[in-house]
Amino acid sequence: MSDFSITCPDFNEGDEIPKKFGYKFENEEPNISFNRPPSNTTTLALIMDDPDAMGAVGKVWVHWLQYHNLSATSPIEGKTDFGEIGYGGPAPPDKRHTYIFKAYALDTELDLKEGYSKQELEDAMNGHIISEAKLTGTFSP
Repeated sequence: MSDFSITCPDFNEGDEIPKKFGYKFENEEPNISFNRPPSNTTTLALIMDDPDAMGAVGKVWVHWLQYHNLSATSPIEGKTDFGEIGYGGPAPPDKRHTYIFKAYALDTELDLKEGYSKQELEDAMNGHIISEAKLTGTFSP
C-alpha cells in the first residue's frame, strides 16, 4: 500500500476551490503536488474532471489532462472539453459542482502527443497504474 497523495496549497480536500482557478475568472492553474509516489514510478498523470456536469451537459466534463514522464523536463498536456490544450478551470453552468483531481503513478513512460484526449490517456495508462490518489473541491457559478 502506497502513501501516494495529491494536495494543493490553496484548498483542502472537499473545500471550495478559490475563484482565481475558475475558467471565467483568472483560470489560474492550481499548484498540485504529487506526494510520496511509489519508488518504481516512471510517470505521473493527472485528470481533472467534473462528474456533476453529466446532469447539466450530459457528459463528464474534462478540465485538465497532464502526464509527466519523470525522465523528461516538463509535462505534456491534453485537450479539455473547452477545446483547449492545458488547464481549463471550473465553470459550472448551473449550480455548485464537485471537481475531482485524479493522480496516477505509472510503471511506464507514455508517448502521447500534446492535445491527446482523456480516452487516449486512459488507454495508455491501462495496465500500468501502480497507485492512485484524488483530491476533490467544489466551485459555484
